[in-house]
Amino acid sequence: MEYSEIAFAKINLALRVRKRRGDGYHDIETLFAFAQDGDILNARLAHALSLEIVGPFGADLKADENNLVLKAASSLRTHFGVMQGAAIRLDKRLPIASGIGGGSADAAATARLLNQLWVLGASEQELADILAPLGADIPACVFSRTSFGSGTGTALTFLDDSNVTARHMLLVNPLQSVSTAAIFKAWDGVDGGAIDRGDVWDSSIAGRNDLEPIASEICPVITDILTRLSQAEPAMARMSGSGATCFALFHDMMSLKAARARLDPHWWSMASMLR
Repeated sequence: MEYSEIAFAKINLALRVRKRRGDGYHDIETLFAFAQDGDILNARLAHALSLEIVGPFGADLKADENNLVLKAASSLRTHFGVMQGAAIRLDKRLPIASGIGGGSADAAATARLLNQLWVLGASEQELADILAPLGADIPACVFSRTSFGSGTGTALTFLDDSNVTARHMLLVNPLQSVSTAAIFKAWDGVDGGAIDRGDVWDSSIAGRNDLEPIASEICPVITDILTRLSQAEPAMARMSGSGATCFALFHDMMSLKAARARLDPHWWSMASMLR
């Protein structure tokens, strides 16, 4: 039997950088949300672990020991003492290093997938704890629910998102990768302040991404993307994570289509909805 999982694209509705830590990481506050779409993973039982990568961005990844999908699979196999293997297939539909949790979402989806395939019976919290050492965004991606993240992003509080879900969303990437490490290194060290912990939609609208100005200096096309998205009068338009992907949320599909028509045809874009 073959199982399938979607690696839901992650967005940061708001992101504040609070402090540079001694271990090289940063304390942040963020509002995580997730698209209904993303990369797709399939798996079936096999004697060994293997990974096949296909899709529009498949050529940009290597199926080696550094791939987060195989790292996640190996972590679960070791933790639970699994003797079986799995033949995993990743349909890579999201751009690489784009601020929407592609690798983290793939690792998280792998955990959910193998939890079914190997009949592990693990909770999402257990999967998140096992994979946390592999990346700060992975725990949020395991749950793929609207949440407040603090610390390095791994401390999660789930939020009432009844007024956020099912909103039309357009993701746009200029097909230029930006270095997360370089952007955090360029942060000026000024505490961005706390995110309002009231209504999640109001907090998102009033929020910002502290990394957006930094990323825009390194990758100026981000400003162009946000300008074009804003011309369609979305409910909000913002950069996600450390970029370079930007997103806009709309009240209806007609407005989304109007915004998409303004985009440079060489940019990548994906229409979805918040889950």
